[in-house]
Amino acid sequence: MDQNHLDEMIRRSLEIREKYHQLEIQQNGKEWTLEQDALAYLTDAGLLGRNIMSHEKTWTKSNSREELEHKMGENIWWLMILADRTGIDIKDALGKFLTKTENILQ
Repeated sequence: MDQNHLDEMIRRSLEIREKYHQLEIQQNGKEWTLEQDALAYLTDAGLLGRNIMSHEKTWTKSNSREELEHKMGENIWWLMILADRTGIDIKDALGKFLTKTENILQ
């Protein structure tokens, strides 16, 4: 994935989150807090785990590859949102993580 493609994914992610904020305002009178976003991410991370278990046939519910792919994409989306809301450049954070981990494992 090139830099421009990743930038476009981030832009689209933020636009989608803004639309969800508008729904939250309609339903609850206010946008979700950062903590609520983090909790939603953790919930989706747990669901991703269940989808992986189902994929590996260690969980009784049968989920499709499409559901697994959707939940995986949703988790990446949440990380982009959480990075933005905390003022962290997700691309920089990933780059730093990769470099640090590569150096540890040399």
